[in-house]
Amino acid sequence: MTAAQAPLDFGELVSQDNTNEDNTPVEAPTFAELGVRDETLRALAEDGIERAFPIQAQTLPLALGGADLIGQAKTGTGKTLGFAVPILQGITAPGDDGVTQLLPQALIVVPTRELAIQVAKDIEQAGKHRQVRVLTIYGGRAYEPQIEALKQGIEVVVGTPGRLIDLVQQRHLNLSEVRYLVLDEADEMLDMGFLPDVERIVAKVPTQRQTMLFSATMPGQIVALARRYMEKPTHIRAVDINDEAATVDAIEQHVWRAHPMDKMEVVARVLQANNRQLTIIFSRTKRRAQRIVDDLTERGFAVGSIHGDLSQGAREQALRAFRSGKIDVLAATDVAARGIDIDNVSHVINYECPDDEKTYVHRIGRTGRAGSSGVAVTLVDWEDLARWAMIDRALRLPFDKPLETYSTSDHIYNGLGIPREATGSLPKSERTRAGLDAEKIEDLGETGQGSKKSKNRSGNNRKRDRNRSGNKNRNSSQQGSSKKTTNGTSSGNSGSGSSDRPKRKRRRRRYNGQTKDSKPQD
Repeated sequence: MTAAQAPLDFGELVSQDNTNEDNTPVEAPTFAELGVRDETLRALAEDGIERAFPIQAQTLPLALGGADLIGQAKTGTGKTLGFAVPILQGITAPGDDGVTQLLPQALIVVPTRELAIQVAKDIEQAGKHRQVRVLTIYGGRAYEPQIEALKQGIEVVVGTPGRLIDLVQQRHLNLSEVRYLVLDEADEMLDMGFLPDVERIVAKVPTQRQTMLFSATMPGQIVALARRYMEKPTHIRAVDINDEAATVDAIEQHVWRAHPMDKMEVVARVLQANNRQLTIIFSRTKRRAQRIVDDLTERGFAVGSIHGDLSQGAREQALRAFRSGKIDVLAATDVAARGIDIDNVSHVINYECPDDEKTYVHRIGRTGRAGSSGVAVTLVDWEDLARWAMIDRALRLPFDKPLETYSTSDHIYNGLGIPREATGSLPKSERTRAGLDAEKIEDLGETGQGSKKSKNRSGNNRKRDRNRSGNKNRNSSQQGSSKKTTNGTSSGNSGSGSSDRPKRKRRRRRYNGQTKDSKPQD
């Protein structure tokens, strides 16, 4: 990978080309050659990882030396190990002799819950032979398990800004011993409005620390953040970020103009392509994502979803089932899918045209991860052709006029290797996956959430409840007014003075100073 950008004025730019002068590829260094400790090497080797990716090869020599650095790289390039390995190299762990440290020594701030889970998993795997304790902290889960884990002792905390701030303010999270601070996907945190919270967190961390910031882009506010909180950081780039088209070089792309009534038929056939592994289907809205799940389930596919209407427990259930292969299709919205890093995603389907080129790159970047190949299919409605034209121009793609496509079109079968006998449903003989229900949903003790059904969000139901309570009150008052008096007679309508209800005074009309009932005098 190459880079082409002038150095930022607050640090040095380090760019590394992975080819020799004769354009032959340079063999990537091994982690052992980079000086990584034996326990970490063993854990990585057990995962089949021996040689570093470009971003890792560039960051590790500096990070292992304790330098502050800015890593500018797209997602899916293996940057997690670029900061995880230096952290594991420097912290003390329960497996070390005479260790009594209970407070966190490393803090990693990420924008989303899904990314926090993924980063924590990678660090736990790499640090397993030292029994490194890693805690994920994010909203949507009960506070108590997180607080209890902090009391027991934690080496590495991975969390989202909101919940981190909460626990710091409640004095459950003590950052006074943090020696390693990582801000991952800083540009995403900026886009989501988390930057003020991030600055509040950084202010709680000791100034004597190593800070590593990773971001796909470097907008002005991220540059300002680095200037304020980093000590002469080295700016490392593993790819030309300005050329977003480079992100999709390894991805086979298909862009088709499809009719809304035929889209699901097209999708069902794409899901029967030869050599397809895991597939993510993106939609703009959570309602559409759920409709995709319902429709594909009826067609025999093993599918789950992640979107804003699901509890955190349900999201994690779907992600676990997806990673383990119990389901092989995941319907997702853009916000819910932020930070997802899952191996073996061979296909991405854009059920609707993305809003802009950044969203398009982010979506299809879920496949083709870490040098592997992938397939991306985008279905464009007639009314979205203008939006797609803007994306096509921005990324310099060759799809300015998407091909009109139906589920019976030959190019679907020829281009994606779909069997000619494929229909809109998965054959029963191929319905072999366990399905979403085979993955147990974890009880997270979610704060104010739990099952969405437990909350009465329906206005009609609330109205019925009010009517029922109102009728109940009225009935009780009527029953109270019909209590019997001490002499056994009912006082409800008796008109006697013993009635609890106030009597209505009878009004009489007057004629020339006389009541209607009185007789005129002669």
